[in-house]
Amino acid sequence: MADTSGSASSKRMWCSVPERFQLHVAMLLLQFGYAGFHVVSRAALNMGVSKLVFPVYRNIIALLLLLPFAYFLEKKERPAITLNFLSQFFLLALVGITANQGFYLLGLENTSPTFASAIQNSVPAITFLMAVILRIEQVRVNRKDGVAKVAGTILCVAGATVITLYKGPTIYSPTPPLHSTNMITTTTPQVFDFGSLSLGDAKGKNWTLGCIYLIGHCLSWSGWLVLQAPVLKKYPARLSVTSYTCFFGLLQFLLIALVLERDYQAWVFHSGGEAFTIIYAGVVASGIAFAVQIWCIDRGGPVFVAVYQPVQTFVVAIMASLALGEEFYLGGIIGAVLIVAGLYLVLWGKSEEKKFAKEQLSITSTAEHSIIRPASHAKASLIQPLLPSSTENV
Repeated sequence: MADTSGSASSKRMWCSVPERFQLHVAMLLLQFGYAGFHVVSRAALNMGVSKLVFPVYRNIIALLLLLPFAYFLEKKERPAITLNFLSQFFLLALVGITANQGFYLLGLENTSPTFASAIQNSVPAITFLMAVILRIEQVRVNRKDGVAKVAGTILCVAGATVITLYKGPTIYSPTPPLHSTNMITTTTPQVFDFGSLSLGDAKGKNWTLGCIYLIGHCLSWSGWLVLQAPVLKKYPARLSVTSYTCFFGLLQFLLIALVLERDYQAWVFHSGGEAFTIIYAGVVASGIAFAVQIWCIDRGGPVFVAVYQPVQTFVVAIMASLALGEEFYLGGIIGAVLIVAGLYLVLWGKSEEKKFAKEQLSITSTAEHSIIRPASHAKASLIQPLLPSSTENV
C-alpha cells in the first residue's frame, strides 16, 4: 500500500510540473541522447564495426521497439494497405533510411562527430528550400519573414560549403587520454573495450569527401521530411508509416550488406563495446528518441523542437573532445557558426510567418462579420478590401 501511494504521489508531483518545463527537460535529454549517438557511432567505426552491418542491427532493434506501439495504438487510424502505399513506404525507406544512414556513416568515418552534428543544423533550411522548389512552401520576399528565411537558407548553405572546402588550422587539440593510459593499464580488464579510439578528427582520411557525404545525408534527411507530408495526408498513422519505412529500410540494408560484405566475421560482436554501440543506436537514437520527439512536436510544435538542434552540436563537441580526443579546426567552427545563425533566421522567419497568418485570419473574420451588418454600415465596412479566407501553408 505504501509503495502504491508513493508511486501515485510521484505521479501527481510530475503532473503538477508545468508542461512547458517538461518539454524543455525532454528536449535537453533528447539532445544528449543524439549527441551520444554521434560519439558512439564514431567509436563503433573506430573499433572496426562494419558500415553495412551497423545499420542492419540498428534498424532491427528500432523496428522491434516501434512495431508493438504502431500495431496496438493505431489500430483504428490505419487505412487499408495497398500496393501504392507499399511503393511509397519503399521510397521513403530508400531516401530516409538507406541513403540517410548510409551517407551519414560514410561522412562520419572521414570527418568527426562535431562537424557531422554541425552540418545537420542545415537540415531545416534545406527542407525549406526543397519545399519551396516543390511549391509546398511559399516565400514572400516583400515581407521580413520571407527575407529572413531566404537569408537563413543562404547562410546554412554557405556554412556547409565552408566546412567542406576549408578545413583551416587546428584551433584546439586535446591530448588523447587513451594513448597514455593504455601503456600503463594494459593488464587492466575493461568491460567495454573501445579499442582503437584514436583521434576523432579522422586523420589521414578524405575530409572534403566526408563533408560531401554528410551533405548527401542532410539532403536525404530533408527529402525524407518533405516526402512524408503527402504520404501522411493519405495514411495518417505516423507510427505505422515509420514502422513500414523502417522495415523496408532494413530489407534494403540487409540486401546491400549480404551482397557487399564478404567477411562473415563482420556480423559477429567481438567485444562488449561493439554490442553497446549497436544497442545504443537502436534503442536510444531510434526508439526512445523518436517517441520523445513525436511528443515534443505534438505539444511544443516543430519550431520549438528545431531550436534545440544547435544544443546538440555543443554537447557533441564536449563529448567528442573528452571521449575521442577530437581536434577542432577553424573552418569547421566558422561553418558551424554560419549554419546555426542561418537555422535561427529560418526559424524566426517561420515564427513571424505564423503570426502574420493568424493576423490575416483575424482580419478576415472581422471583415466577414462586418458584411452582415445593417446597410447603414455597409459603406464603412467595405472600405477595407476583403482578404482571402485561407492563408499560405505554415
